[in-house]
Amino acid sequence: MKIAYFDCFSGASGDMILGALIHAGFSQDKLKGELKKLGIKNYELGLKTVLRSGMTGTKFDVLIKKDKIQKETNRRRTFKDISKIINESTLNEYVKRDSAKIFENLAKAEAKVHNTSSEKVHFHEVGAIDSIIDIVGAVIAMHDLKIEKVYFSPIRTGTGFVKCHDGQFPIPAPATTELLKGYHIIGTDIQRELITPTGAAILTTLGENVEMCPEISLLQIGYGAGSYEIPQVPNLLRLMIGETISVSEQDEVWIVETNIDDMPGEHLGYLLEKVLDAGALDGYITPVQMKKSRPGTLVSIIVDDVNLSKVETIIFDQSTTFGIRKYKANRKKLYRKLVDVKTEYGMIKVKIGMLNGCIKNITPEHEECKKIADEKGVPLKLVYNAAVRSFQQS
Repeated sequence: MKIAYFDCFSGASGDMILGALIHAGFSQDKLKGELKKLGIKNYELGLKTVLRSGMTGTKFDVLIKKDKIQKETNRRRTFKDISKIINESTLNEYVKRDSAKIFENLAKAEAKVHNTSSEKVHFHEVGAIDSIIDIVGAVIAMHDLKIEKVYFSPIRTGTGFVKCHDGQFPIPAPATTELLKGYHIIGTDIQRELITPTGAAILTTLGENVEMCPEISLLQIGYGAGSYEIPQVPNLLRLMIGETISVSEQDEVWIVETNIDDMPGEHLGYLLEKVLDAGALDGYITPVQMKKSRPGTLVSIIVDDVNLSKVETIIFDQSTTFGIRKYKANRKKLYRKLVDVKTEYGMIKVKIGMLNGCIKNITPEHEECKKIADEKGVPLKLVYNAAVRSFQQS
């Protein structure tokens, strides 16, 4: 699996995230071409190599043509306006989905701070263009680099005050602190805004907060530069992209078994339903020949430590057994992940099984395929095949 790890030793902002992705290998020309699909005008992209504390990084800027939007400087875009721009664009569906989700979380945070609703949250004209480009651009870059999972380190924050459109706000900005609730942050005495609302929204929406970089085979490194020098620390956001080392997953489970020769088949089926509802990983029934040549049934349940006790109780409550056997077994599993694929019938989740980085199995989610087949009035096998074909062509 290809992952991105953002090392936020000097915080993060939208432009630093995008700068790091470009420095790591994302094409500036590809970015420009994709952003044109938004239909936004009156801006240019600025990109230059800079030094921060002697270290090289990419400084990304959105340059607003203020003379051309002078008449609109008092106009504000609402969350609904921005969602419409994104959703009506010709961008990839996954890019639109992730970008809209980031803006939704940002709007929720702003709404809570200002005691209003997400729909009423507004963004100043210039700031809105910045945020749209930073957020959508970051999502475009991650999809183009085929990043499947995003992680980010504990985030360092600054102190003092920052000037916003509505006045002076304490650092971190109130919306930023809302977005960072539940995440590991580290306060500093640096009199600067190290983590911005846009940076926090991107990382917390797309990423997982971890204490250290996961074990990876490192492929690409990028540094996104902040706007100014900070004496205490390089004003850079470091990005490391790599492949996870794990070739498969292993764990231990319990196998719980019992032999039964005096229960109706319907009751055995009910027993399986109950143990699966209680958290069993799997269950199956095998016909067996028991002592004195009696036909019987071997009930086998696979369960983890957490749900073992519940499963044992259900077996004794719902069956005629006088005893059970249980033993631990080691499992080795393909690495699994779920991806959404776009088909002629709609979006469908597909489970991918991988070993040593190679795809071994492709299985569309049965319940989703079944639901679509019923709704569309088409054979289940056509929906299933469409999902597999769409994944193979992606």
